[in-house]
Amino acid sequence: MLDLGLPDLDGLQVGKRIRGWSDVPIIVLSADGSEDRKVEALDHGADDYMTKPFGMRELDARLRVALRHHAGADEGDHPAELDAGPLHLDLVHYEASYRGRPLDLTAKEFDFLAYLAQNVGKVCTRRMIMEHVWGPGYERDLHYLKVYAYRIRRKLGDERGQVLQSDPSVGYRLVPPED
Repeated sequence: MLDLGLPDLDGLQVGKRIRGWSDVPIIVLSADGSEDRKVEALDHGADDYMTKPFGMRELDARLRVALRHHAGADEGDHPAELDAGPLHLDLVHYEASYRGRPLDLTAKEFDFLAYLAQNVGKVCTRRMIMEHVWGPGYERDLHYLKVYAYRIRRKLGDERGQVLQSDPSVGYRLVPPED
């Protein structure tokens, strides 16, 4: 856990320094709930961001998620397949299924969904998604994300955004239903 309101050094600088030598999960705690601050923290290595005040049960749950994701990262850098609840992705053959039903996804839709599945439960900033899925130079073309999220939701049967959730101030997160 990293509080951004440190007395001697900006918490973001501490986070950047930690990222220089470790991939340990970082959950930022801050009284600053501004979108710019959240995006900046997430872009500089934070795995999650919590605005004060918050409940201890929520903090405990987010710590469990961060540790679970960190443990999964040690299993291999490039898995051939990903499972996120009822979502199954074959990263080698670009095949996807949801609840056992094949999904007809374009390459970009697949990459967008795969990136979120690799970070399941975490909010991925719009900028992170654009850089990882579309590549450098597309960071300002954020309108793509709304279109692709809409298409993916339709194909998942998730028109209400329960699985592919949007955080209007930050980005998107994949939260598969518990079956």
